[in-house]
This record gives sequence, C-alpha cells and structure tokens, in this order.
Amino acid sequence: MKDSMRIQLLMMPALAVVSAALLIVSPRANAQQPPPQQPKPADQRPSSYIFPVTVEPFDVVRARDKEAKPRVMAEHQKLLDERYDLRRHVDENVHMTRGKPIPVGPTAKIKNGLTFEQVSKMSPDEIREKGVFPYLPLPHIEHMVGGMVFPQTQIKAQPRLERFDMDFDLPDWFLPEFPPAMFLTTRKDLGDVSRGQLITLTNFFELFNGILNPKQLEGLRLLLTQFPQQQFNATDDRKTERADGMIGVACFDCHVNGHTSGATHQVGDIRPQANRRRIDTTSLRGVNIQRLFGSQRALKSVEDFTEFEQRAAYFDGDPVIATKKGVNILERGSQVHFMAEMQEILDFPPAPKLDILGRLDHSKATESEVRGEALFFGKANCAACHPAPFYTDNLMHDLAVERFFKPHMEGGMMMTAQGPIKTFPLRGIKESPPYLHDGRLLTLEDTVEFFNLIQQLGLTQAEKGDLVAFLRVL
Repeated sequence: MKDSMRIQLLMMPALAVVSAALLIVSPRANAQQPPPQQPKPADQRPSSYIFPVTVEPFDVVRARDKEAKPRVMAEHQKLLDERYDLRRHVDENVHMTRGKPIPVGPTAKIKNGLTFEQVSKMSPDEIREKGVFPYLPLPHIEHMVGGMVFPQTQIKAQPRLERFDMDFDLPDWFLPEFPPAMFLTTRKDLGDVSRGQLITLTNFFELFNGILNPKQLEGLRLLLTQFPQQQFNATDDRKTERADGMIGVACFDCHVNGHTSGATHQVGDIRPQANRRRIDTTSLRGVNIQRLFGSQRALKSVEDFTEFEQRAAYFDGDPVIATKKGVNILERGSQVHFMAEMQEILDFPPAPKLDILGRLDHSKATESEVRGEALFFGKANCAACHPAPFYTDNLMHDLAVERFFKPHMEGGMMMTAQGPIKTFPLRGIKESPPYLHDGRLLTLEDTVEFFNLIQQLGLTQAEKGDLVAFLRVL
C-alpha cells in the first residue's frame, strides 16, 4: 500500500504537466485565451552565414533559375554594353604563346561624350561629381548569387563546368588562349610541356612521366582531381545538372594548365553579399616568387593557400556549407606539400627581349619599347610597385579608387572603397587578360588609361602607346 501511494505521489507532477498541455491544445481552452502574439520581425541585417539547409527541391530551383536566366544575362549585358565597347579588336602581329592575338583597347566608354584626354585633366573631385569615371568595380554576372563561372570556350572542352543559371559574360577575344601553354622552371629546355593539350587526369601521366618527380606527379594528379565546391556538388542546391559536374571542380579547372582561363568567382572573405568582389582567376605562373596569397593576402605560402582552398574557399568561406557539401581535408605533410611543389615549378613564358635581370635588351628592342621602359621606370612610376625582374614588390597597395566615384549600388554590387590589393607580377602580362583583381580592365590599353587617371600622371597619347609596347614584351 505504501509503495502504491508513493507511486501516485510521484506521478502527480507529471499528470499536472499533461493536464496543462491538454488545456493548451484544447480548442475550447484556446477560445478562452487571448490570441497569441505575433512573432517580432526577424533581424533584417545580413548574416555572415549562408543558409545551409535546402528549403526547396532541386527541380524547383533549377526550373526557376532556367526561366530567369535570359533576364539575368540581358540585365548584365546591358551593364557591360554601357561600360565597354565589346567588339573584337585585336593585334594580329602580337600573339600569346600558342598564337592567339592579343586584344586592343581602350574599350571603356566615358559618359557625356568625353575623351580620356579630357577626363585625365580633371581632378578626382570633378570626376566624381560629374560621374564620368570609366573604370568602376565590375560586378559578378549575378552578383547576389555569385559563384564560379567558366568561359564558353572552356565549357565546350569541359561540359561538366556549365551552370544552368548563368553564362560567362566577356567575349573570348578578351580572355587568355585556351588551352594555354605550360612552362616549368625545372625544364626550360622543353618549352611548352603541355604540347598544346588541355592537361587532364587522362593524359597527365603520358605527358609528364619522366619530366616530373613522383611527388610532383602526385601533386599534379591532385590539382586535376575534382572536389566538391559551392556550385558544383551532389546536394540539392548545386548549379549544375550534369552528373560529372556534381563531383565538383579541380584546381586546374580555373588555373588551366597552371595558368588561367579567365574564369570568374567572388571572394569568400567579405560580407555582406553586395560588398563581395568579383575576382578574376589569376595565373599560377611564377608562384614560386610570390609571397602573398588569398583575396585578402592573409596567407603567406602556397601550401597555406592550397589547404585553405579545400577547407573554406571552395565553399564561400562557410565551414557549415563545406561540411554539408563534402569538404575534402587534404593531409598537409603529403598531399598539400605535393600539390605545392608542383605549383612552385610553374614558370613564366619566355621573354626573349629581356636580359637576365629582367630589363630590356636594347639591342633587340624597338624605339617605342625603349621609350616605354623609360616611362615605366620613370614618369609613369610603374616600377614603384612593379620592380624588375619579376615586376612585383610582393606587397599590398590601396589605390583609393573610390576618390573618383560616389558610393552606389550597380548590378547588385555596392560600388564603394575596396581597400588594398596585391601587386601582381607583370611577367607574361599580355597572356593574362583581363586585368586588375576583378577583370574590369579588358586590355593593356585600358590598364594604362586606368593608372594614368588614378595616379594623375598626365601621360600623352604617344607615351601611353609606348608604355603598352613595353608591357607587351615582359
């Protein structure tokens, strides 16, 4: 009896909770209660995190994205047409290594019918007030979505890289040749070791057996191996419908043959989304002489960068997303080291008019190239950041381009101050269009016009032509 009474006493609190719960869910009880308060509006500030849970089926997302694609592309094309003359204009006498002629500019359009000469005589304040700065930051194709987007020429060779929601935006003549040549610091005698081929998992051993050591061969294999990525993966929120695209992307998909295809992306370490920057894929040629890596250059070795790419950069810097999509953690002592060793022997293309110190051999140069070199190391002040022999100081510099325009939204991107950017090497620069970190400068001529404006150099038309002539021989 005592045990029975004890059990009843112990059950009383639980029965009270159940009774309270029944009262809460009872329609009659609800009718007697005041209506529940509406939840307060969620905090509208943007989050640092990308929402990691799929809330819609893949078929729904794909159908909506495909339907929206013509509008997305038309809106971005309108922005490009307002900024640039995108018609094909190349110099058939100056080629990249495998024969592609280089693009010629300037391509930028200036508002109000002004010329570059007229704008170059204005102060930064006057340019800003009149809204005539011709080189604003370049938004991503659909900036609020972002992600890796590959040129159509590359997609023809590698269909798995095609997205169903957007296409690449710049015409092929403003891009590096595809596939590019590959040069090695260890075997300069061989010239282009790619033999004109796109290096893949199916041909790398045939091409490099007997040229690379075993560690480098394994590093190259890993650089050619697909790993899950933000838009190319097996989850429901991917942006590819191809089965082979769902496996992911490889390092050498963007850095084709150790160079670049001109593929674009967004930096992973800036928030909110509107403030993120479009980023042009940089060349891996000459990585061995570089000392700063990553979009904010916080990484101090190519090993750090290789590991960082797999852990975070592939997934917009979000570790939750990385876990969901299938992050691949590489082992530092072997895999990362082997990949880095391979990258460290990627060389610049030959520059037959430069001497062993990276300066112009005047006996081989034209008069225009000689004048251009004098400008580069003199009046144009290029060498302050781009000293010979590799034409980089391995530092960061803030160009303060925001002096020339008012902050505003355009193409889904906030046009505002962007801070310091890395000094990229200029060796082989004619083979790496477009230029600047976001690719807003489509030609070498645009690059010279840009720096003439922001440094207020006062270069004449003839001097600008000579400077371009020198850049072509680096």
